Amino acid sequence: MTGKPSGNGDFVTDVLHDYLKHHRDDTYQILRRYIGLNKPFLLRSELWDEFVSFCEENDNRELRNSPLADLIHATQEGAVSSPWIYLAIRPRVARWKYQRIHVETMDIDTISVGDYLSVKERLVGMDQDEWALEIDLGPFNRGFPKLRESRSIGRGVEFMNRKLSSQLFQEDGKGFSKLLAFLKVHQCHGVQLMLNQSVQDVRGLRKALRQASDFLSTQPDDKKWDAVAVRMQAIGFEIGWGDNVARTKSSIELLSDILEAPEPVSLERFLGHIPMVFNIVILSPHGYFGQSDVLGLPDTGGQVVYILDQVRALEKEMRRRLSAQGLSIDPQILVVTRLIPEAGNTTCDQPLEEIMGTQNARILRVPFRNKAGEVVPHWISRFEVWPYLERFAIDVEKEVMAELESRPDLIIGNYSDGAMVASMLSSKLKVTQCNIAHALEKNKYLFSDLYWKENDHKYHFSCQFTADLIAMNTADFIITSTYQEIAGKVDSIGQYESYSAFTMPGLFRVVNGVDMFDPKFNIVSPGADSEVYFSRSETERRLPGLHDELKELIFGSADRDDARGEFLDKSKPILFTMARLDRIKNISGLIEWYGKSERLKKLVNVLVVAGHTNPDLSGDNEEREQIALMHELMNVHELDGCVRWLGVHLEKNMSAELYRYVADMGGAFVQPALFEAFGLTVIEAMSSGLPTFATCYGGPLEIIEHGISGFHIDPNHGEESATIIADFFEKTINDAPYWRKISEGGLERVKSRYTWDLYAERMMTLSCVYGFWKYVTNLERDENRRYLEMLYGLQFRRLAENVPH
Repeated sequence: MTGKPSGNGDFVTDVLHDYLKHHRDDTYQILRRYIGLNKPFLLRSELWDEFVSFCEENDNRELRNSPLADLIHATQEGAVSSPWIYLAIRPRVARWKYQRIHVETMDIDTISVGDYLSVKERLVGMDQDEWALEIDLGPFNRGFPKLRESRSIGRGVEFMNRKLSSQLFQEDGKGFSKLLAFLKVHQCHGVQLMLNQSVQDVRGLRKALRQASDFLSTQPDDKKWDAVAVRMQAIGFEIGWGDNVARTKSSIELLSDILEAPEPVSLERFLGHIPMVFNIVILSPHGYFGQSDVLGLPDTGGQVVYILDQVRALEKEMRRRLSAQGLSIDPQILVVTRLIPEAGNTTCDQPLEEIMGTQNARILRVPFRNKAGEVVPHWISRFEVWPYLERFAIDVEKEVMAELESRPDLIIGNYSDGAMVASMLSSKLKVTQCNIAHALEKNKYLFSDLYWKENDHKYHFSCQFTADLIAMNTADFIITSTYQEIAGKVDSIGQYESYSAFTMPGLFRVVNGVDMFDPKFNIVSPGADSEVYFSRSETERRLPGLHDELKELIFGSADRDDARGEFLDKSKPILFTMARLDRIKNISGLIEWYGKSERLKKLVNVLVVAGHTNPDLSGDNEEREQIALMHELMNVHELDGCVRWLGVHLEKNMSAELYRYVADMGGAFVQPALFEAFGLTVIEAMSSGLPTFATCYGGPLEIIEHGISGFHIDPNHGEESATIIADFFEKTINDAPYWRKISEGGLERVKSRYTWDLYAERMMTLSCVYGFWKYVTNLERDENRRYLEMLYGLQFRRLAENVPH
């Protein structure tokens, strides 16, 4: 008996109370089973599996479709403190309520989130603390417009434009005055843009727009701005409206329409016409940030690839927009990271490095310094950077201002450390802040908040989760790659959602941390570099000169220091995977599934490109553990003839041609991570025409349409995952066109949804829109900011100081 209950997911306490009273025996038996598990905390899967088992054992279909079934199916977590069982219930996406059931009396009560968290604290051995520090950001956001529907989450800018434009422009003309003031503040390098002092008020603006429209209607559309500039300046218009008459007329007509009847689509289009962003600073402090010889080094992976591709796309879009508005200005982008003197074969010891494929983007490296002000020479784990960030932010501000010769117009913080530094800089410089998490650690490690003390010596989650909370709430807008990253799905919570309520016993209790219905959240999915990752069928663009080297990598002997295994049967197709070698990426899990599946071993060889094969070459404890596990699995399952493990770091062109080379042989790509925030390698493989299997946890669930553009696999069910992969390869033997069908489905999916051109256009629009609303409304949320500054000063600094440094 499987499947979901038939109820609607809304739980009325009176209804449940009545049901429990009239079905005492069944309910009592189920609750006793939960207590009998002898666990203080029960996961959603444990609660539901026990319930289904009871129903099946007793052939109880009525119970299986009861209000109690609805309740348990929607429960994300249970806490057992006999005679009470406490439930954290998620009846709908991003909606929570908390209840408790008395096992003996069947009483059911609704409790507060604070009371539920207090119970969890007691269950891990904390004494009852009536005065525990509770963090509640809810009161600071009262009156601030919020989304209402779960389906709208991640579409914040659309909501902002609808809601705020209707409010702003109904304020007895005050909104139009704010818009006028906004247009008059724009300058670049001392040059006035948009409007000059001839336009003094809204009435004068309306008049100027009519005069400009009349004048431009007499001019050819292709006439350049310079040819009409004198007359337009006399009316009140400065450069920035368009590069020619047609573009200028379009901008003026949009503004006229807004003044006539404000409409959110027109407002967004008009704001996209305003030249607002000339300089961007992108922060990514941890790891080895470079353009070559860095991928696979500790804490260095997809985030580096993402940012470098992002920079190229953003610069291209910035140049296009500025040119379209008639400005011959070179935009600047600085990627700010840490300078590492002991950089090995990388360029991470160079203070400044031009970014290839751009005209005016650079990597600016600023060192970490210790308490004495001395430069820290060695690599530092991303879990241990916290004591250095405050000094780093101060130094970065000086270096950025000197390099740009002005303040930036947008600051983008990446991951937890970059977002924290972005919060400090944006507050100091009064600049729009955007955060991109990439992968929040909180969801990766089960009960990482509840048992933070046991793991703090290794991961320092006390610092990281505090920093996350501060940065999420200071950001003007937050970019995610998928909906799930924000709010999960019906049966699992999102990464950001996990910060809405949690406790770190003995430290603080968060009863209202981050609101998923805040319009700061926006989904903007990245892509793969289309100059590098393209279909195997585009033969004229391919790099056949690499094929001999690739052949040696794949089919060469095991007599290499950076390889283990040699394929005995080279005729079999290849199942390829490539990732960092850590627990979450689950490469060792893949090898274990493969080793246990005789069927899959007969069908394919496995090629692994991950980490090092020699633990002595790794400076990361977790990677060394995974290296040892990989060797153990290969020994136990005797895989040296069908698994080839390469501890190499491939440059983009080589990895891209490797995807295509594997595709040429009828292979496939697999991404077996326990959780993947987005899945850039999934996009890369699909872009290359390589059929792809990827985890069902995280971004790949949205990227891939199962059975159409690839396949989902569950990393927690290895035997089932191996079966899905084997089924595919068996089907390609009997149905040759099937491989091509999945390959083409992946290519089409990426083309329609996941490209850097789409990303850059949306990112720049968001920057303009949020910059505008920040200027004309109280998006600064001053009370909220002051509260967070207190949290930083009283909590984060103390925690960071306790991290060994």
